[in-house]
Amino acid sequence: MNTYGTRSVSARSEDIRSWLSRPLLAIATVSLTLGIVSGGVSYLNRSPEHETHVEGTAALLPHILLFVLAAALITVVLRRRGIDSFLLLLLAPVSTTAAHRLMRTLRSILTHPTALLRLLLSILPIALLVYSPFRIGMQVLGGLDPNFTVNAWGGPSYLGAMAFHYFDAALLMAAAATLLNVLLLPGKQASR
Repeated sequence: MNTYGTRSVSARSEDIRSWLSRPLLAIATVSLTLGIVSGGVSYLNRSPEHETHVEGTAALLPHILLFVLAAALITVVLRRRGIDSFLLLLLAPVSTTAAHRLMRTLRSILTHPTALLRLLLSILPIALLVYSPFRIGMQVLGGLDPNFTVNAWGGPSYLGAMAFHYFDAALLMAAAATLLNVLLLPGKQASR
């Protein structure tokens, strides 16, 4: 620690690296990579004919409302827990704690009365957390096709459509992670 009581950036990054689950990071990385490749293939096979933009497909008002709510929630979390805790919260779905909780729930199917039900209910949020990086990656290159974004939320521009899609993905991933936090058995420590 330095004289101000804060740790150096390298010490914090080392803590974060030890806190992350390599298998969960690998799954997210593979999903993202496959999405980028899929988006590239989609872009290469794009139609030469351009679709026309349909007014009212941008969904601007719902996204503004969701953004205001998300900003308020983030502000509350930052004030109560600080930036370091907020960053760890963002990384929670790929943390060693998440991996341990998932493995504990898997191993407890025969011994814990609700473990199988918990896993069955967890299939959808887990699938969403695996699929979201794929979809995000797909939009990186696929979104370069004007037909990909012409009637997308936030479209017809690439930046508008991507901002809306990434925001939606972040909200869905946060909801899935929150649901998994409730569904999975606690780790070794009882705190969540």
